[in-house]
Parts: sequence; structure tokens; C-alpha cells
Amino acid sequence: MIIWIASYPKSGNTYIRSFIASYYFSKKGKFEFDLLLNILQFPSVKFSKKNIYSEKEASDNWIYNQNQFFVGDKINFIKTHNSIEKFKDNQFTSSDQTLGAIYIVRDPRNLITSLMHHYSLDYDAAYSKLTNENASLLEKPKDNDHSNFTFLGSWSNHYRSWKNSKDFKTLFIKYEDLQNNKYDTFRRIIQFINDLKGDQSSINEKKFLNSINSTNFSNLKNKEENEGFEESVYSKSGEKKRFFNLGFNNRWQKILPKNILNKLNKTLQNELNDLGYKIDD
Repeated sequence: MIIWIASYPKSGNTYIRSFIASYYFSKKGKFEFDLLLNILQFPSVKFSKKNIYSEKEASDNWIYNQNQFFVGDKINFIKTHNSIEKFKDNQFTSSDQTLGAIYIVRDPRNLITSLMHHYSLDYDAAYSKLTNENASLLEKPKDNDHSNFTFLGSWSNHYRSWKNSKDFKTLFIKYEDLQNNKYDTFRRIIQFINDLKGDQSSINEKKFLNSINSTNFSNLKNKEENEGFEESVYSKSGEKKRFFNLGFNNRWQKILPKNILNKLNKTLQNELNDLGYKIDD
């Protein structure tokens, strides 16, 4: 069975994965990058039983591959950026494969600048990606391999697809609470996972604190600078970019051009209100 760590890209997925990996896959809660190998990404080449050559074939095989790799009672923590809207009449997952999910949502007005940095986009291109109902990811395609094809859809549809799913329990985490309400938020994550697993044991407080402290943003950023991080990407000029870039210092109030801010506030007004993100005129 799967516990998804799900989000739209650049919303804090790796931060949450790092904490979970530290707590559940280390002896003392001390984070190392190789612990992330316990929470791999789906869809991916690693989790594909067939050669996939198109988006349709990719979606045809999402549930098939989950049934091949994540069968039985063993619990698998799996990262995804996939929407769970239907794509080409195919579901992404169901309660037969999924035990539950943790979904991380981030204020899109901060998210947009992280998208720009990571994918080498300008403001207009990043805005178009956020609002494109057909947006997708296909990283490092080789020989037309579509095994890691990920359907995003628009940011709004992505968020609502996970929010409105009734197939399994989903814990919603706001990225901003990882700073503003850190200890309570991480405690909720552990309690949610333990409940899904039927684990009645109490939280290991020492390991819990170590996991939080060893995965704070500054530590992750320093580890990347000193050790490198395989999930970082390269710019169009071939320069390696920081994966852990601004983090909580990314403040749309100081960064966003007025025209982009106005477009985001107008287009995403319902979702911003729904999530309690203040809209400033």
C-alpha cells in the first residue's frame, strides 16, 4: 500500500520527505540525503514494468504499475507531483493501492518564483504553467521514454483534485505552517501516519526533535552546498542551480511585479480565499 507525499512542484515536498525519512528511516532522527532513497517518486522509470512511449500509455499504466510494485501489506512512502484528476479517462490511483496521502499546498504567489528558478522560466511563462489545465512534466526523456510522465494540470485543479478526493484519507499541510507552526504541524504528520499504519505507540520525542532540527531549511541548504544534491537541476546555460534556494525567505510582497500579482489574485481568488491566503489590493 502507498502513503503519498503529494504536492504541486516546488511546494515543500522534499522538506516533508526529509522529515519523514529522518523519523521513520534513521535510528536517531539525524537526516542524510541518502535517507530520501526510502521515499522515491512515482511515476518513474524505476517503477515501470513496460516500455512507455506516449502520455496515453503512461496514464494507462499508472495503476497497473502501482499494483506491480506496491502490493501487499507493506507500506510504501511515495512522492508524487501528479494530479489525481482523470487523465485520458485514466485514474491516477485508488483506494486499492492507496492507504492515505499527505498533500502540501503553498501560496502560489510564492510558488511562482520558485518555479521560475527551478525551471528557468520568466514570470509570464511561470504564470502560464500555473494556470495551464494541460500542464505536465516529462523529465529527461530518453528514446521517447514516457515512464516518468507526470500530469499536473493547473495549480487550482491540482489542489482541488487532492482536496476533493473521497477515496482515501488525506492530510492537508500548508507550507507556511512548516515555519509558523512547525512543531504542531510535524506532530500532526507523525500522528496521521501512525494512525494509517495502525501504530498506537507514542511519538519518540527525542527522535522527533532531531528530525525537525536536522531538516530545517538552513541545514538542508548547507548540506546541498557542501555535499551536492542529485535532485538539483541545471540552467539552460549548464550552470547547476540550488535546489534549496529562498525557502521561507521567498516573500511575494517584496518580489512579485504588480501585473503578475494582480493576475494571480484575480485568477486564483477562490482558492486563495479557500486556503486563507490574504489578498492584498
